[in-house]
Amino acid sequence: MSSASESPSLIEQADFSTVPKPFKSESWKQSNKRYKNLKALVTDEQKRLASLPPSDDKATYFSIEAPPSLRPQKHWCDITGLPGRYKSARHGLRFYNVEIFKAIDEMAPGADQQYLSLRNANVILR
Repeated sequence: MSSASESPSLIEQADFSTVPKPFKSESWKQSNKRYKNLKALVTDEQKRLASLPPSDDKATYFSIEAPPSLRPQKHWCDITGLPGRYKSARHGLRFYNVEIFKAIDEMAPGADQQYLSLRNANVILR
């Protein structure tokens, strides 16, 4: 029994709570580097480009132009935001399914123009 009390038992050896855990290096110091958001990065890039002499051969984020997409334009339901497969002939609103079409038909006059104005497709009569 005396030999068991002198040396740690198997349970005490397996106990990880007594083992020191150096989870942080003593030599580590926090850097003073500050991170910039996208707006600050774009502003800095524009200032940098303005200070350089103008040249047409260098491509920058602001000089690159993309051609029009070859894919067809996606249409969305004006009421739900889901893919709008259909378009109401009477109102001009895009809708997702028959339930939405019924809701569009029951709209008060002028409500369809408010929905169309959200996507800049409304007709303004003068």
